[in-house]
This record gives sequence, structure tokens and C-alpha cells, in this order.
Amino acid sequence: MTIAEMLARNARIYPDESALIELKPSQKIRREITWRVFDERANRIANALAARGVGKGDKVLHLMLNSTNWLEAYFGIIRTGAWAVPLNFRFTSSDIKYCADIAEAKVMILGQEFAERVEAIRPQLPTIKDYIFVGENTPQDMESFEDIIDKASPQPLQVALTAEDECGLYFTSGTTGDPKPIMLTHKNMECAAVTEAKHHYLQHDDNFIIIPPFYHTGSKMHWFGSLLVGGRATILTEMSPKYIFEAVHHERGTIVFLLVPWAQDILGALDRGELKQKDYDLSSWRLMHMGAQPIPPSLIKRWKQRFPNMQYDTSYGLSEATGPGCVDLRIENNHKLEATGKAGFNWEVRIVDDKGQDVGCGEVGELIVKGDGVMKGYYKNPQKTAETLRDGWLYTGDMAKMDEDGFIYIVDRKKDVIITGGENIFPVEVENIIRHHPKVHDVGVIGLPDERLGEIACAVITPRDGDTLTEEEINEFCEQNLPRYKRPRRIIFDRVPRNPTGKIEKPKMRQKYSGIKESFKL
Repeated sequence: MTIAEMLARNARIYPDESALIELKPSQKIRREITWRVFDERANRIANALAARGVGKGDKVLHLMLNSTNWLEAYFGIIRTGAWAVPLNFRFTSSDIKYCADIAEAKVMILGQEFAERVEAIRPQLPTIKDYIFVGENTPQDMESFEDIIDKASPQPLQVALTAEDECGLYFTSGTTGDPKPIMLTHKNMECAAVTEAKHHYLQHDDNFIIIPPFYHTGSKMHWFGSLLVGGRATILTEMSPKYIFEAVHHERGTIVFLLVPWAQDILGALDRGELKQKDYDLSSWRLMHMGAQPIPPSLIKRWKQRFPNMQYDTSYGLSEATGPGCVDLRIENNHKLEATGKAGFNWEVRIVDDKGQDVGCGEVGELIVKGDGVMKGYYKNPQKTAETLRDGWLYTGDMAKMDEDGFIYIVDRKKDVIITGGENIFPVEVENIIRHHPKVHDVGVIGLPDERLGEIACAVITPRDGDTLTEEEINEFCEQNLPRYKRPRRIIFDRVPRNPTGKIEKPKMRQKYSGIKESFKL
């Protein structure tokens, strides 16, 4: 069953039940739609796109902020047989052009927030014939999203789709260079839905509070689990500890996916007394789960002190594996918080050396995974595809080790490993140690060129608000907790750049502090 069929099924079984709730707290706006309305609006968009010549194999650029409209447009696109091409809302005009050139899209659906960026490059986008505008004051040479919905049929578009058909072209977050275009199929999406529902024991009466961006394969693929069971979801379009607590309180949220900075913000607000648990009824909140970046065990232990009865899970994934789930800690394994987890439901995992041979227990190698969520390949790049997909296995580029109980520990990105004087330093390991310092809010470790050692470790540190932190304090802390060769030889106090999914943008850091720019070539 494709995810488009899952939506149609929910509309038949739960027609008048709430499917999506959209909250804009600062404006006191709440929008709610039922499964029937969701399904009909997706059909109308599909029919409107088909009337504009969009069909199987075509590409539609999708550039919007999180909203119910985002998901309506997404399902409308894939119901035509076309590929949805979701774009990062932080992309500049040149980034948008880069992706548009690769996709050779016929249509762009864009939110009003992006009109200026798109207008600056329209003459350079020759393949896009139609622009559909979501918002107020539609430009004269674009079409209104609501107008095309009003005029289109709510009946299903008759397009034959198979599990192997492509339905998405996702550009990676670019944390290891320029965004890479990934082809995902209907089978990939179904795999994500089943895995998510299994890992988090999703039920029809769950309410998933969604905060991370939909363009990424993270939160949307987590939501696919809700789609599978017909559970409602609340889209929280603004993030603050107070807004999260209010959403859980008023909407009876049961599941919240948090990024590390957001969990830190909540705990910090509670510690400072700016937020008080007693002011909210959070009894419905059964699960907090995290992913998209290394999770400091110390953070989860602090969380458990505040919320001792709440379930917790860590999910690992990557866009090439249709998002989270190929490795998962599981709710029942919180005694192993230092681990990333075991092979996810319907997934296989191995850790191998440079020759593709399994390494021994406790040894570091590259994590490779196999399952129905593995991408079809990189679009227009057979060479990169062949390097990444071998004999059905996806080579993740992440370095990991496995313990005697089968739990996997992600050590670092293969590309981020620092080789100093012949010794390997895994930045994530150093970051996890430095984060234990009571004055450290955030930290990112990178390698910088060095004439004698090849590379040296550099720690970029963001102190906690209100704290004064010195290089001497960090050096003393590292001397007590790290062997000499792993200690950062350079300390910089600065903001650690992170993308919207919470990942540290290490290419930006390396470029800023060493002048090295990295890129991905098609």
C-alpha cells in the first residue's frame, strides 16, 4: 500500500475524525482538518496539476514552511505519479536554482515567504512553466493555491502506481558538502511508515506533535507512522519550550520528537523557573524521542529526572535510507542510553572495514544497512550511486562499533574523522566529553590542517547564557577526561552552526576556520 493509498483509506475509515491540527501560537491561530477534507484537497491538487500537464515521472518543486498545506500539496503531487521535490526553507536563491536545474521541474509550489528568493531567479528557471502560490496577495504571474483547489475536482485521479515507482527527489541537508539528490520510491515510503509505527507502538488515539521541518526525511517519515494507524498530528509552526508545553496540554499530545537544542532549551527553562511543569497537564505525553544528530546520554538522564515516567527512544537514519529507523534504540532499552540502538524493524546492519569485511566486536568500521527503505540511487549520478550502494547494502559513511549485546554505537562521520599524527580522533566522542562541562551549551569539533601532524582537533564552543568560560578551563577539563592525543589543540568560542534538523554544519565550520570549502559534484 502506498502512502497515497493510506491517506485514502483513512478518509474512508475515519472521515470525520481529526487528521491534522496546525498551530501558530504567537498569532493564536488554530486550523484543523479531517481525514476526508485532507484527502479531497490532495485529490483537487492532483487534478489541478494534471490539468497543467504534470504526469508520471515529472518533477514538482515544493518550497513551503510547515503547515497543513505542505502535506496537502505533497500528496497531491505524488498522486499524479510525479516526484515531489521538497526544498529546504533556508535555501538561498542560488541553492534553489541548483536544485531546480538538477530536477528540471515543470511546476513550483511555493509559500509567500519565498516569493522574493524565487523572483530573483525566475529568468534562470526555463523548465518551470507554472508557479502555484500559497498565501495572500498572489503575484499576477502566479496562480493561487486556494483558487486552483476550488476549481479542481475532488475525485481521485486515476494513475497506476507501483511500489517501485519513484515519488520523491530529496536533497540531503548538505552537512557534508552540496546537497545530494536522492531518489525515493513508494516502497521506501511504506517501509518508513511501518518501521515507525512498530518502533513507537503507535495507536490510533496517539497525537504526534510535529516541530521539525517537513522538507527533511526526519519528522515527515516519523509522521508516516501516524498516517499508517490513522492517528492525528499537531503541526507546531513555532518553537519554544512554552509553546511545546501548551500544545501537549491543550491538544493532549502523546508523542513529541525533539532535537538536542530544543530539549536543552526546555530543561534550561525549567531549571531557571521560566517554565513550571505544575502549570500544565502533561499527563498525556507518553513518548519523547530524538535523532538527527548524536544524543548526549547526559541530556537524556537530565530529562529522565524531570520526566521519570515518560518513554524515550533514539532513532538513527539518513535520507538515503528514507529517514529514521534503520537503527533504533527502542523504548525498552533505556539502560543503554550511550548506544544508538540495534537494527530497526525490517532492517539488517553490519559494520565493515575498507574491504567490506565485518569487523570484530568493539572494533570501529563503517556502518552499512539493508532494507526496503534504501534509496533507489542518487539522481543523475550513477558513479556516486555505485559507490554508496553495493550488493544491496547502503554504505552510510558513518563510523560505528557494536558491543557483545548487538548494540551499535555511532562514532562519527567517516568524512569527519580527524587523523592527527597517525591517530584517529572521532569528533563526536570529544564533543560528548566536552558537553559534560557545566558551562558548555554546545560544541562542535573539526579537524584543521597542520603542517607537522596533518590535522589537529579544534573545538568550537558556545558557552551557556550568562556564563564566562575560558580556554584554560576547557583545557583543564580535557586533561582530566581525555587522553592527550584526543584533546583539542585549538579552542574557539563561537556559535556552533546547526541546520534546521539540528545537525552541526561542519563544512561551514571548516570553511570559516580554515578556508576549506567542500562540495558534491554531479
